[in-house]
Amino acid sequence: MIVIGYSADRYGDAALEQGIAEAGLRGSGLLVVNATRGDALTDKRFAQGDQVQDLEQRLAESGVKYEIAQPVGVDVVEELLEVTERADAELLVIGIRHRTPVGKLLLGSVAQQLILRCSKPVLAVKPAE
Repeated sequence: MIVIGYSADRYGDAALEQGIAEAGLRGSGLLVVNATRGDALTDKRFAQGDQVQDLEQRLAESGVKYEIAQPVGVDVVEELLEVTERADAELLVIGIRHRTPVGKLLLGSVAQQLILRCSKPVLAVKPAE
C-alpha cells in the first residue's frame, strides 16, 4: 500500500499524482490521509465538500484500489507515522514546499519531520512550476 499525505492544495495534488503513479507501478493500493490538527472548518488544507468529491473522482478514474482517511484533531506527523507502521505500507508520498531557514526554525516542517522519522521510504515531490 502507498500512503499519501494529502493536503487540499497544489502540494497535495502533486503527492496524489505521484502516489497514483507509484501504486500503478507497484500493483499496490492507496491510502490517502488528509488529517488536520485543529478545526477542519478553518484548516484550508483539509479537503471539504466538493474537494472530497473531486479527490474521490480522481482516485476512481485512476483504477487503483484506494481508501481515504480524514482524521480530525490529530497531530498530522504522528498520524502519518502511525499509518506507515502498518505492515502493508510500502511508501509514504508527500508534497513539499520551499521554506526559508527561518521559517523552518520558527514553524517546524511537517515534511522534514516525516522524512527524518518515517521508518519506510518517503518520496517527497514538488508541484510543477
